Amino acid sequence: MPPDRPGEGADEGADERRDPGGSTVLLTEADAADLDRVEALLAANDLPTSDVRTGPGRFYLARDGDGDAVVGAGGVERYGSDGLLRSVVVERSSRGDGYGTALCAALEDRARRESIETLYLLTTTAAGFFERLGYEPLSREHVPASVRSTTEFADLCPSSATCMRKRVWERATE
Repeated sequence: MPPDRPGEGADEGADERRDPGGSTVLLTEADAADLDRVEALLAANDLPTSDVRTGPGRFYLARDGDGDAVVGAGGVERYGSDGLLRSVVVERSSRGDGYGTALCAALEDRARRESIETLYLLTTTAAGFFERLGYEPLSREHVPASVRSTTEFADLCPSSATCMRKRVWERATE
């Protein structure tokens, strides 16, 4: 039986997620030492890095199924029951192997643990990828003000970026 709250019974350590194609990622929260790696990955892929250490969210490293190699990173920022999925990136050498799908699934699991119901994101290059994962495009004015006023929305991403959302969890109704 699923838990009433998404965090019930959840292990606070690494999350393991398998892509339907077979790729597995181990997701761990980035500590201070890991943030250099997160920033390098983001910079190498032309993604914003200015608020990685100071922003309100948490960043995570994704390692391959053996836990040996870092294959990607991503972040989740919580704003009440809404969240911002941000800076999802997979190492160039690891693309096409299902790591991006597994990474997003693991980040969505983390969001559910934090009782986030809807994730929003901005992308300039990966709208098709996120649509395949169930995200739907929407105009920025339909994004809650708490998310719209974030540094990512207000300053870091261009207004031409595609805005998307996905419902990742619904509260049980009595």
